[in-house]
Amino acid sequence: MRDWQVKRRERTHQLIELGGLVVKAGLVELTDDDRATIYGALLTVAAKLRGEEGAHALALWKRKGKRAFEAEAEQKGPGGITAGA
Repeated sequence: MRDWQVKRRERTHQLIELGGLVVKAGLVELTDDDRATIYGALLTVAAKLRGEEGAHALALWKRKGKRAFEAEAEQKGPGGITAGA
C-alpha cells in the first residue's frame, strides 16, 4: 500500500472516531442531528480553550472524559459485552 493511502486511511479512521464521540456524548440526539448547532457548540468549546481559562477547562474536561471512559469500561464485561444486556 502506498504512503498516501496509509495516511488517508489513518485520517478516515480518526474522523470516524471523532464522529463517534459526538454520538457517544449524546449531541446528535440532543440537537436532533442539527449540524449547525453541533458545530456552534464545538466552536464555543474551541473559543473557551483559546481563552484565559483554557488550560483549566482542558484539564477539567480531560478528567471528566477519562472518568466516563472508565465508567463505561467497568459496565462492560469480558469481550466488551455490557453487563445486564
